[in-house]
Amino acid sequence: MHTAVLGIQWGDEGKGKIIDYLASSHDVIVRCQGGNNAGHTVVVNGERYPFHLLPSAILHKNKTCVLGNGMVIDPEVLLKELNNLKEKKIESANLFISNKAHIITQQHIEQDQANGKSIGTTGRGIGPAYASKITRTGLRFKEFIKQNPYHELNFIFNNVIDTSLLLQKNLDQDKKILFEGAQATMLDIDHGTYPFVTSSNCSIGGIFSGSGIFVNDINVIGVSKAYTTRVGSGPFPTELLDDMGEEIREKGHEFGTTTGRPRRCGWLDTVVLRYSKRINGLSALSIMKLDILSGLKEIKICDSYLNDTTLVTEFPPSIEELENLKANYITLPSWEEDITACKNFEELPKNAQDFITKIEYLVGIPVKYIGVGPDRTQLIVKP
Repeated sequence: MHTAVLGIQWGDEGKGKIIDYLASSHDVIVRCQGGNNAGHTVVVNGERYPFHLLPSAILHKNKTCVLGNGMVIDPEVLLKELNNLKEKKIESANLFISNKAHIITQQHIEQDQANGKSIGTTGRGIGPAYASKITRTGLRFKEFIKQNPYHELNFIFNNVIDTSLLLQKNLDQDKKILFEGAQATMLDIDHGTYPFVTSSNCSIGGIFSGSGIFVNDINVIGVSKAYTTRVGSGPFPTELLDDMGEEIREKGHEFGTTTGRPRRCGWLDTVVLRYSKRINGLSALSIMKLDILSGLKEIKICDSYLNDTTLVTEFPPSIEELENLKANYITLPSWEEDITACKNFEELPKNAQDFITKIEYLVGIPVKYIGVGPDRTQLIVKP
């Protein structure tokens, strides 16, 4: 069975770690949308590997990695990441790039930096590149090669191909595909907190349109932190603007992989998780950074919103409605124990187990993966 890994909050959930884990049981890993506004980090033996364009699974040998047609790619950033791999003696021979993927130009970057501040974009040219694509004035990778035959990237130009056809051939050979989502559902151009969203479909629909193939038998894993973070502007019902929010930020090292900006922090919002479950058809959850909640005085989970005295259990369709709502919380006891060495669910403190069980109840699907530390080995796989 194939697998899609999607963020189900506002990004930065820890998708890279889950993708890194699942890559060993899949043959092909494909990124389908976004650009270097995304940032996935994998920690191996204490060494951090941040990726902005390349699939996180590039660290695995003998895996086919694909940058799909739904992406927008900055050639200079791609060159830098590939050169970084060379310096670390990591092979990238099995990387293939869609000839339909669009190019981010310097003009796009300048336009984004001039106009994107009100939304809180990364300034990497993503939105303007997608705008050029929609207005049919964009530059695709195959045209970029024709215009720049002697670019420093030319060592990989032979791997710029019709990746839809490549993926189909792998399907015909019964190879297993892992779809690597970037950003998250609440940043989706259609389903997120518009207009404070990214410029692509980072929910399940973007997986298929951005790869050029469709599969029926697929597990959709939704990745969430044990709390919530957001970078940039936009509504955030459970945001903590007090010492607790600062404590979570410091303990969780909540600063953007791509921008370095401090992330806004708040309690877990299961209204958001249920909404993402509906949009994406989630099969299971992955709850990351559970260890960050160790030692807090108490833990809260938002299970609904309040409009004056009216209970709201569904995520509203507009930010105007959302701004009039307040988070309604369930309070749970925390735990003092260090859980970073826990290898299975039964080793977790009872209060940590109860926290996970409560999430499963409120969202209505099982938690399959639990992150208890930054390293790739600090992952509990629940049966």
